[in-house]
Amino acid sequence: MILYTEKGAGMANTDHKIIDASAKGKKTLDSGHKAKKPAQAAEYSGSEPVPVRIAFLGGINEVGKNMTLYEYKGDMFLVDCGLAFPDQDMLGVDIVLPDFTFIERNIESIRGLIVTHGHEDHIGGIAYLLKLVSLPIYGTELTLGLIKGKLREHGLLNEADLRVVKPGSIIELGSFTAELIHVNHSIPDAVSLAIRCEVGVIIHTGDFKIDSTPIDGGMIDLAAFARISAEGVLCMLSDSTNAERPGYTVTESRVGDAFDSIFRKVEGKRLIVATFASNIHRVQQIMDVAHSLSKKVALSGRSLENVVSIGAELGYLKIPEGLMIELSEVNDYPQSELVIITTGSQGEPLSALSRMSMSEHRNIEVGPGDCVVISATPIPGNEKTVSKVINELMKLGAEVVYEKMYDVHVSGHACQEELKMMLGIVKPKYFIPVHGEQKHLRKHALLAQSMGIPDENVVIVDNGYVAEITSQNIRIGGKVPAGRVFVDGYGIGDVGSAVLKDRKRLSQDGLLVVSMTVDRKRMKILAGPEIDSRGFVYVKEAEKLMEDAKALSQDIISASLKNGSADWATVKPRLRDEMSRLLYERTKRSPMIIPVILEYGKLLNP
Repeated sequence: MILYTEKGAGMANTDHKIIDASAKGKKTLDSGHKAKKPAQAAEYSGSEPVPVRIAFLGGINEVGKNMTLYEYKGDMFLVDCGLAFPDQDMLGVDIVLPDFTFIERNIESIRGLIVTHGHEDHIGGIAYLLKLVSLPIYGTELTLGLIKGKLREHGLLNEADLRVVKPGSIIELGSFTAELIHVNHSIPDAVSLAIRCEVGVIIHTGDFKIDSTPIDGGMIDLAAFARISAEGVLCMLSDSTNAERPGYTVTESRVGDAFDSIFRKVEGKRLIVATFASNIHRVQQIMDVAHSLSKKVALSGRSLENVVSIGAELGYLKIPEGLMIELSEVNDYPQSELVIITTGSQGEPLSALSRMSMSEHRNIEVGPGDCVVISATPIPGNEKTVSKVINELMKLGAEVVYEKMYDVHVSGHACQEELKMMLGIVKPKYFIPVHGEQKHLRKHALLAQSMGIPDENVVIVDNGYVAEITSQNIRIGGKVPAGRVFVDGYGIGDVGSAVLKDRKRLSQDGLLVVSMTVDRKRMKILAGPEIDSRGFVYVKEAEKLMEDAKALSQDIISASLKNGSADWATVKPRLRDEMSRLLYERTKRSPMIIPVILEYGKLLNP
């Protein structure tokens, strides 16, 4: 069942407005964007309350591609549009996007996109979305600065409708308003949302933690959450990433002390620090410690260079004069005076740190004179690739420091006590855990129940499901398209499960091509069969197997020709099946088999 019929849902034309809630008289800035009148709205009986609907398009039961759609009385808006990085079995895939089908279908009802912060799993899909639809995008200054960089790369910046908002502002989106609330995270300018409509108030926390001593000095606005709680909160959707971790998340300030200690301990060595490109707070602390020890800093990784450039331009990074050098200049300085900040903390195969570990980096050759600090925790699924990079760096003689050895990384997500504190402050009637795998969602649901929220008021959803909420109840009200779209090179969506299945099979058992030329009229094989093996066996060491495979192929084709039943659409599947049976009996492997049959007459008269 789908939430909306093909007719869609709608309402009257509505202007987008931004209201500065902190200003006296609530100053209103008219956006000037007119919504097109969509199709007729769904009908409800007079006694049945119209629910607010929340469609989960990504970010549930996974880490990444966060995207949520809110709808009330035909007005819709989106929160975040991220990407996910491919699993190891997604061979050749570069990134994974949410399915935008439902958005395209209802674009005339969508009043805008609000972005909670600038991490890839919340902004990485925006450029691909804007290639399909046009809509206004709201975000804080740094968040939109990072989005601009991505849109510029895709040639979409000039057409994009980007609108800067600040914490404390209220955005009007048809039947909704959304108030921005400042929160702490591992990137500046992160916000939560207080979403209001006639049904009630919904808190969408986004990614957050409660940091009493943040690097930028701006503690999470708990007073705003308490003020909104006093209104009565209908539902809260909350970050579940660290729901399994007891206690409190360590303050980001602790990392600066750890860097200072490590930098002093490894005196005489060159320091290579890998971190998330978007973690501006972390980059600032590395630069501050390097400057205090009179070291020079170079950057390795295009994404890191872009983020640092944008952060410095907007004033979120304070770079001391004379600190930075070009990566091409590192050999001009003694190793003991150098700090190199790099990407690749997740072991990504094409990242700068991975290339260093394989001795393939253009400028950096890692050796015994280096100390590599990995300032990040592996994202679930990346543990093996990170371990591989660590092992390769150690083989080169480098000293490697990673998260569990020192406090070189702290999370940007709230742990159990902070999650309970948020639940206790907000006091929602209904609760939906989001942003995490199933184990995170379930643990967060248990935390909510321990805080007094009734079991029937806590709902665990999945991508594609729609929660319908009224003041009386919460329920699952249908499904919408919410699959995965794979990006492979320039191709978007042209790689599906069938292609990935073939790639996996090729990677495991290889390929066998059986080719021959036949004359159907004379019922004769003119050339072949020839067998070409790729990734299956080394032909010269498996001559007996190849000869038997040729004989089998010849028998099948000859029999078909003599019987006058040379229908290749039937013969080829039979050839594949018989060949597969033989190969599996002999090798216990099942390579992909591709028969190529050329007809002599058709070659002369194509």
